[in-house]
Amino acid sequence: MHGYIDCHCHISARDFDTDIEEVVENSKKAGLLALLAVAEHAGEFEKIVELSRRFPGFILPCLGVHPVQEVSPEQQRGATLQDLEAALPVIEKYKDHLVAIGEVGLDFTPRYVSSDSDKESQRQVLIRQAQIAKELDLPLNVHSRSAGRPTIHLLKEQGVEKALLHAFDGKPSVAMEGVKAGYFFSIPPSIIRSEQVQQSASSQK
Repeated sequence: MHGYIDCHCHISARDFDTDIEEVVENSKKAGLLALLAVAEHAGEFEKIVELSRRFPGFILPCLGVHPVQEVSPEQQRGATLQDLEAALPVIEKYKDHLVAIGEVGLDFTPRYVSSDSDKESQRQVLIRQAQIAKELDLPLNVHSRSAGRPTIHLLKEQGVEKALLHAFDGKPSVAMEGVKAGYFFSIPPSIIRSEQVQQSASSQK
């Protein structure tokens, strides 16, 4: 069967609440075989699982704690171990239904991360989720904004073997380190305007 799988989408976002049936139908008509629904925080875990039950075999659930957490629509901060603590019981509850742990990763964008301790908190959250993925034999769905090299190196240090990095904005040479480690990279829509993404994509052919 030929078609595409959307390996990273936020179908649980409120934007889709009113027309989810239409979005799913249009996705199928466009040739998509499945959507991997990734999470950002524990508050949307149940909704993602519910959507996967509503559209079985098409919406596939991934649960994880994103490296950037929203305090309010105007304010975001780096993830902490407290954010992860809230997520762990729900991941445990649905572990047999998941296709990946995600969205996880590192995001060292200055407006989210102001100190080395903030970066270290994100690292600890990612390390714990990498361990969970290994325990459950699941891949990681990985975010790595302004942190391409640290992300690849942390995954390798943790012995992660199965990972998909989306919207990777690191250098092609760093991406190739990930390719050699067996990681996959998805091509984001920004490829049409980002020379760096174009270079990374061509280097992985």
